[in-house]
Amino acid sequence: MSNMSQQRRHIETILRYDGHRLNGKSALPPELIGRSWQRCINEYGLDPSRPRPARIVTQQTLLEHQDSVDELLNVARAGVEQLFTQIAGLGYVLLLSDYRGITVQFLGNKKDDDRLQKAGLYLGADWSEQYAGTCAVGTCIQEQQALTCHRTNHFDSSHIGLTCTAAPIKDPFGQLLAVLDISALNSSRSPDSQNFALHLTQLYARLIEDAYFLRRYRHSLIFKCDQSRELVQVNGQLLFALDEQGQVLAANTAGRRLLSQCQVIGQQCISLPTLLECQWRDILSITYESKDGIRAFRLTGTQQTLFGMLIEPTMNTPYQKHLSSNLTDTEESVPSLDCLCADDPAMRKTIRLAKHLRHRDMNLLILGDTGTGKEVLAQALHVSSNRSDKPFVAVNCAAIPESLIESELFGYAPGTFTGGRAKGAKGLIQQADGGSLFLDEIGDMPLHLQTRLLRVLAEGLVLPLGALQPIEVDIRVLAATHCDLLQRITDGRFREDLFYRLNGATLKLPTLNARADKQYLIQVLLKKINPDVRLRADAMSALLAYNWPGNIRQLKNALTFAEAVCAGDEITVQHLPEEFITHHQHLNQTLPEIQATTHYAAISKNLPQQAEQPSLLDLLQQHRWNVSSVARVLGVSRPTVYRRMVKQGVVQPKNW
Repeated sequence: MSNMSQQRRHIETILRYDGHRLNGKSALPPELIGRSWQRCINEYGLDPSRPRPARIVTQQTLLEHQDSVDELLNVARAGVEQLFTQIAGLGYVLLLSDYRGITVQFLGNKKDDDRLQKAGLYLGADWSEQYAGTCAVGTCIQEQQALTCHRTNHFDSSHIGLTCTAAPIKDPFGQLLAVLDISALNSSRSPDSQNFALHLTQLYARLIEDAYFLRRYRHSLIFKCDQSRELVQVNGQLLFALDEQGQVLAANTAGRRLLSQCQVIGQQCISLPTLLECQWRDILSITYESKDGIRAFRLTGTQQTLFGMLIEPTMNTPYQKHLSSNLTDTEESVPSLDCLCADDPAMRKTIRLAKHLRHRDMNLLILGDTGTGKEVLAQALHVSSNRSDKPFVAVNCAAIPESLIESELFGYAPGTFTGGRAKGAKGLIQQADGGSLFLDEIGDMPLHLQTRLLRVLAEGLVLPLGALQPIEVDIRVLAATHCDLLQRITDGRFREDLFYRLNGATLKLPTLNARADKQYLIQVLLKKINPDVRLRADAMSALLAYNWPGNIRQLKNALTFAEAVCAGDEITVQHLPEEFITHHQHLNQTLPEIQATTHYAAISKNLPQQAEQPSLLDLLQQHRWNVSSVARVLGVSRPTVYRRMVKQGVVQPKNW
């Protein structure tokens, strides 16, 4: 088809477009492009049958536009040049426009200057939608989102040979600053061929936007965070600038999106400690108290964990005085409690409360699923308390037969039972006198014994079976359960008055699967089992990816098993119990293809090329450029074939 025929057909397509469907066999353009076409006709009065020549503003006007974004240009220069080195060999040029659509920076091939300038791919070109019609830059400005305007997506028929991909760059308050665009004079007819270009442009737009954010708030404390601990330092997605009280001054695009999801955008004061369910000191002390300068936080009202680090101001600010005053009041070190967690937010909160309460003569209720370490916490509380030189007595209320639990707990007087001890026996409550009594699975205690226990707690007196006189006892009760005691009260299976006697304060333990410090727990437990054995990376990955229905108890069993079966001093994934190996293999088989936007390596021209098929061009020619057929031969998806075509510079001939 001749160029004139293509233009005529394109003009007819736009004029027939009614916002819903197209007549004939032509495919419906994307909704976003359709909206732009309608703006061009209805709002701007543009005529698709009258192509407009590229408009290049005067040198004076260009300087005015460049001056208005001078700070951004200084920040963006390195990113723009780096991106151009990635795309130049594939025939692309690069444009950076201001928020009005004027190209304030341009990088292209000098030998194509005349063609590029004629097409408007040049410094000073006006790509606003009002003048140029539907195009990547202008439509990105109007729609405020990244997009590809490919060939016949353009409004102006003189642009239908171009492919252009643009992404917005916004200021710390969400206002459009500029648009990053990469364009090519010629491209494959398939819009899918630009998927990689779209990912790449979005990635560099974010890098430039975040660099601008860091420059704007270089005199403020910046909290940088990500869902991955390993990537937060090099690729932290979320940035928050803070004042000396922990209020959010500004956030980058990802940060604003998070605030919007948490429904706090629009509030005058957004407190980061409130957002992350922590104290301001927890944030200020990251750099000084975390070994790797990173700490885990839990997003308020969710189970989402964010790993955060601090970027400190470049000069003296009020924040630094506030920092020193906050860090002088250091949290008390209690080794027996501190060793129970690393930086899991929920556990930090529990341990902090436990430190405050450990010397208090008040009963505590420990809640957590089976295997989460309720007895371990109770023992640590006892060891760190002023009762540590007295007994710690543990009772599993679900493990003792109901016929024996009364005598086990309260003891009995001489002659009470046939075959009993002649001198009687002290019950577990009396044995704990002066110390701590740990009642595990308290929710399974029979109702009639709940009544007797209530008297002990209320009066400090225990009456052994068969005895006439009660015995005075001084105990602190630490009760634990995985049950919903309030529901049991409703069902009539647990006394409400006993609940309030036991619940002086509640300590909650998260499941192992919900904890952000699983790797720390794995290393601590393995060291206790055998300090000379280490975990290889594949075994650690398998353990971290597992969902742990049995919690820490199951983890301990798995490590004990692996240490027993490994021949040397290294545990691999093959040494783990069978369910872990199966789970690990299943994960490896179902992992999705890694997208270019998730790794910087994916945009490097130095990537090893073993995975690429050197005969891609031959295969495409053999299969008459049927991409689906080639994808089946290679065992990959169609988008993967298109990405490889872009990477290798393979372009489908125009006559196909």
